[in-house]
Amino acid sequence: MTTQITPVDLQKRIEARAVKVLDGSWALDGTDMFDLYRQDHIPGAQFFDIEAISDHSTDLPHMAPSPDQFANAVGLMGICETDHVVIYDRQGLFSAARVWWTFKLMGHDKVQVLCGGLPAWRAAGLPVTAEVDTPVPATYRPTFRPERIIDRETLQKTLGAAGYCVLDARSQTRFEGVAPEPRAGLRSGHMPGSLSLPFGNLIRDGALKPRDELKAIFNGLDVDESCTVITSCGSGVTAAIISMALTEVGHTAEQLYDGSWSEWGLETLTTPVVTGPAQI
Repeated sequence: MTTQITPVDLQKRIEARAVKVLDGSWALDGTDMFDLYRQDHIPGAQFFDIEAISDHSTDLPHMAPSPDQFANAVGLMGICETDHVVIYDRQGLFSAARVWWTFKLMGHDKVQVLCGGLPAWRAAGLPVTAEVDTPVPATYRPTFRPERIIDRETLQKTLGAAGYCVLDARSQTRFEGVAPEPRAGLRSGHMPGSLSLPFGNLIRDGALKPRDELKAIFNGLDVDESCTVITSCGSGVTAAIISMALTEVGHTAEQLYDGSWSEWGLETLTTPVVTGPAQI
C-alpha cells in the first residue's frame, strides 16, 4: 500500500463505507485544531488529538502512547486493526504523518495519508461538514513494533556508528544553530554526524514529492538500503514526514527518535551538540 491516497479515491471509499478517516491536525503555535475540526471536516472523520493520545508520564511533548492507550483511544473512534485508515491535516502534509507513523508503530498496515490534506480535498470540490458522528466503539488489537522507534540512550550508542545515519527535519537555520529553538530550555545546533533534511524539501503542494524525486534526495545524502536511518526533528512530528518518505521509496530500515531535539537539546543534558553546517 502506498503512503498516500488521492481525494477522489478517498471519496469513493467513503461512499463505499470502506475506510475510517481521521483529522490529525496539530500546530506548534498552539492553534486549537479541535475547535477548527468542529467547524468543518471531512464527513465521518474523527479527531485524533496528538497531545491527548500520548505518554503523559513524561514532560517531553506528545511522546508515543503505549499500545494500550492507543488501542483504547482509537477503539472509541470505532477503529479496529483491520480497518483501512486515512489521515489528513489542515496544512496539507504536516502532523498527519505523525499520526500515520503512530499507526505504523502499533502494527497497522492499512494506513494512508490524504494527498494534499484538507486543502486538496476542498480544491477538488468535495464536501465538508460540522456534524460530528458518534462512532460505534470497536476493539483494537495493536501489534507493537519497537523497531520503528529509538530512545536517547540507544541513539547515543549508535550515533556515528557505521551503517547508521541521522536525518534532521528541522529548518537548516535551526540545524546550524543560527535560529533559536521555539521551545524554551533548549540549546541550539544538531547532533554530531547528523544531516539536515528540512521536511519541506520532501513536499510539493501539500503532498510528498514523486517517488523518483524523493529517491534523488536520499541518494544525494548517501542514504541507501545498507543504512539504518534515524529520523529526528523538534518533537517527533515532522521527523515522521521523513519516515513516511522513506517508506514511500521502499526504504525499510528506519527508526524515529521520539524525544528528538526537545530531549537531545535540553540544557540540563550533556548530550553532544555542534553548530554550523554538517560535516560529511
